[in-house]
Parts: sequence; C-alpha cells; structure tokens
Amino acid sequence: MSALRKAGIDDICVVKGFKKECVEEYLSTLDFSVESVFQAERLGTGHAVMMAKDFLKKHSGNVVILNGDAPFIDADTLRASLELHTSSNSEVTVITADIDDPQSYGRIIRSSGEFTAIREQKDCSPAEAEICEVNSGAYWFSAKALLQTLPKLSTNNAAGEYYLTDCVEMMSRRQAYKSANPDIVLGANTRGALLELNQLARLRKLSRLMDEGVSFITLDGIIIGTDVRIGCDTTILPNTVILGNTTIGKGCTIGANSHIENCTIGDNVQLNNVQAYDSVVENNVKIGPFAQLRPGTTIREGVKIGDFVEIKNSDIGVNTAVAHLTYVGDSDVGRGVNFGCGCVTANYDGINKFRTKIGDHAFIG
Repeated sequence: MSALRKAGIDDICVVKGFKKECVEEYLSTLDFSVESVFQAERLGTGHAVMMAKDFLKKHSGNVVILNGDAPFIDADTLRASLELHTSSNSEVTVITADIDDPQSYGRIIRSSGEFTAIREQKDCSPAEAEICEVNSGAYWFSAKALLQTLPKLSTNNAAGEYYLTDCVEMMSRRQAYKSANPDIVLGANTRGALLELNQLARLRKLSRLMDEGVSFITLDGIIIGTDVRIGCDTTILPNTVILGNTTIGKGCTIGANSHIENCTIGDNVQLNNVQAYDSVVENNVKIGPFAQLRPGTTIREGVKIGDFVEIKNSDIGVNTAVAHLTYVGDSDVGRGVNFGCGCVTANYDGINKFRTKIGDHAFIG
C-alpha cells in the first residue's frame, strides 16, 4: 500500500482471508481509507479477484493487482508499467523481472521481443527453462476486460483453483513490463522466507542510511524502520531498534541496546540503553543507561538523565539534571532543576490525577 500511494494510487481494496480480523485491525489504524472484501474459501488467485468484483465495477479505468506476500514492489515500477499499459492500449500488462535463479517461477515467453505467454516451470521446454525473465504475479488490467474475463475462468486444473494467469491467456492485447528491480518477485510462504525478506529490507535501509552519512560500528541486532529519518554523522550502536515515525538529528550516538519508537530526537544527543516512546528530545541531551521515556514526554535542551530514571508525560526544562533512581510523571519541570537520588513526583490521590509543577533552579532531594 505504501508503494501504491507513492505512485499516486489511493483507491485500494484488500482481499482478506485467513485471520481476517488481524488484517481488519491493521487497516483500522491507517490514516487513509481502504476498502476490504472477504474470501471465505481460498480457491486461487482468480477467485480472490472475483471477491472484489463490486469494487472493480465502480472503476472504468485500469486496476493493478498485487500479492500481499510480495512486499518489494516499488512506486517507479508501478508508474512505468502503467505508462506502458495505457500507451499500448493493452487489456493486461504483466510486471516481470530478470532473476539469476528462476526456480519455480513462471517464465515470460516472447516472440521477436513481443510477450506471448507465461509458461509454468513444469510445462517449460529445456530452452524455456533457461529463461530468466519471470512473472512477478503483479498485473495491470483494464477493469472492464477483467470483469468480462473472470466469469470464464474454470477449475479444470491440477489444483482445482481459479488462476488469474488464465485471464492473461484469454486476453488478446497483452504486454509485459520488465522492472529494473528483481526483488519485486520475492514472496514469503514460510517463516524462513519471511525472515529472509525482513533481513533484505533491513540491509536495504541500513545501506541507504550509510549513503546519507549515518555510521554503524557493526550491523548486529540493528533494526531501523522504513520511515525513520536520521541525520549525518550520527552513530547507531549494536542492538538498537528504531521504529515508526522517528526523526533523529545530526551528530548523535544512539545505543547500545536502545529502543526508540515514534520520537523526535535533536542534534548531538546521546541515548545509552534507553527506551523511548512518542517523545521529543531536544539538542545536546544525554540520557541513560537504563532510562525510559514514556509517551508524552519532552526533554528540553541540555538535560541530563541518568541511570534507572523513568519520565512519563512530562516536560523537563532546559539544563535540568535527573541523575538516578528517580520517577517523574505528569510533571512540568523548570530549567536548571537538580533531582537528587530516589525522588518521585506523586500526583495521584486515588481518585484524581494532578500535574506536578516545579519552578526554575529548584533542588529536589
């Protein structure tokens, strides 16, 4: 869906199957609207598309069909394949890629350069088996042509399923667009394959960050989400996880053993063994080890937070020090405050919760 939206495609329908409630829960968290339909019986890729026929009827133009277990389709491929699809007035355009080891993928058969058929591995001649251009399982269709072709599908095959590839065979105006990204064909049918995809995605992200000036001593245990942005000359240490809508500035040291999620981190910040969620940390802050920032926390410039400190839904003023073994919750703390060891802000009387307010240059012991 991220690739679709980057390509300018916002009208999306998801076909749900096994554990549909998990898919529904995820879709409910999105900040954009997505339709969904339920495939009660899994009777093949063609059958899955049949479940979305009402969605297709609302669209007179073109529709792209993607596999949910193939996460590396990209916006450039979607845009370029659509351009070929529309300029050639095709009923169907198959998105393909060249891969080194085609294994069990369907081969793309061409005659004088023109796409003619998709040949499954078991049906390939020895010469066809050597072809490295394969079907990614992603297609552009004319919605009208697809609606006319779906009722013609049959289950007269070894699997007893409705194959979407049969629609391709039935359409006369066909094209094949070869993507420059061979990873678009990669999918996951096992936990092992899913692990391989996650590893590939992880290394891609880390490689991009290194190109942008981010340093790593080692890549061991480092997981960084797709949407995370990190400034140059920042170093990420081992066993650090950075997820969600997180932005980290320049010249920081993050880790080791830190978990940062949905946070905004300024420049020249040091986070050592820190857990931080939905928080803001300004410039020149030092936190850790073994500290936690819970949601709603803002740490102002120059603050120092030491070991075994937890800050929750609080605003900690400029140059304040919270050295060790302290809990600050639902508090507004001024600048230049010094918290001694073992302090707790108590703000709950069993019925009502209040905010604690501490002025500038106080000494709390």
